[in-house]
Amino acid sequence: MNVEPSNITVRELAEGYEDRNEEGVVGYSGRLDVRPPYQREFVYKDEQRDAVINSVINGFPLNVMYWAVRDDGNFEIIDGQQRTISICQYINGDFSFEGRYFHNLQADEKETILSYMLNVYRCSGTDSEKLAWFRTINIAGEKLTDQELRNAVYAGPWLSAAKPIFSKTNCVAAKLGGDYLTGDPKRQKYLETVISWISDGDIEGYMGAHQHDPNANTEWLYFQSVIAWVRATFPNYRKPMENVAWGPLHNTFKDKPQNAAELETEVARLMKDEDVTSKRGIYPYLLSGEERHLSIRAFSENHKLEAYGRQEGICVKCKKHFEIEEMEADHITPWSQGGPTTTENCQLLCKDDNRRKSDV
Repeated sequence: MNVEPSNITVRELAEGYEDRNEEGVVGYSGRLDVRPPYQREFVYKDEQRDAVINSVINGFPLNVMYWAVRDDGNFEIIDGQQRTISICQYINGDFSFEGRYFHNLQADEKETILSYMLNVYRCSGTDSEKLAWFRTINIAGEKLTDQELRNAVYAGPWLSAAKPIFSKTNCVAAKLGGDYLTGDPKRQKYLETVISWISDGDIEGYMGAHQHDPNANTEWLYFQSVIAWVRATFPNYRKPMENVAWGPLHNTFKDKPQNAAELETEVARLMKDEDVTSKRGIYPYLLSGEERHLSIRAFSENHKLEAYGRQEGICVKCKKHFEIEEMEADHITPWSQGGPTTTENCQLLCKDDNRRKSDV
């Protein structure tokens, strides 16, 4: 990788700036690809964007930017996209800084900004060298997510088709099923989630296999089927549903008949149960029957001390005496049969007997 330092002005950078939506963002008289396939969407918050403009206005130094030189002599940003878009959007009049847009400034103020000098390293090399350099220099600043780094490695027609569906603010995936997902689509969380669901967790293997697919129809249809199944199975939406791994549940239970009315009755009951500490776990529990999803409230130390005194240290199963550290709390009436996590419903078993009871 050959790296050549250079300087350009903000005036040169912003010349010909244009956000073409899905077709990308260009600047530097159309010669700079601001958002190549391996770059993230614009994610700066207002205060980060304003800090860039403040630095330019006051002549404070900005970090070096890195551009890759293409075969045709034009450039693509390896590092510096967020700063570049912040500067160009301000010059373009897309936002104000301290109550003033760029066009509100006096001529000398404008000239101060436009003549600000940026340090740019122009990097020449192969695609693999550019990607390796990209990963190296993006350690600082707004750290890349794992999925953003995967996007760099597996850029291609499939990813270009998937990103408008899963990786934009108000993308169609967010409009259809955003209530059931967490994270920021712009930081690739929706895309990562859907690929994980459809691939049973093998995200990189899936992306590698589909990198050159012409479209993302399979993933979009799959996502639609998951959301449709969730809404049919649990039609009453509740906030904890956004934290559930719906894809794996859909993959396992989609062909098994479910009674939505009966499930709703159980959901409502369990939501009110104070012993259920993981409300999102209600949904996989009702489908699988595995209590571990619910994180049932454990007996407190006070519960155990009272039960130990009541039993005089005797295990209720083997009738042998143990120190309290050698015993574990257990529901007398099982939680699954309505037994609460209270002192009155607490008994102590030795660890061996409690393990054997759990295995039954």
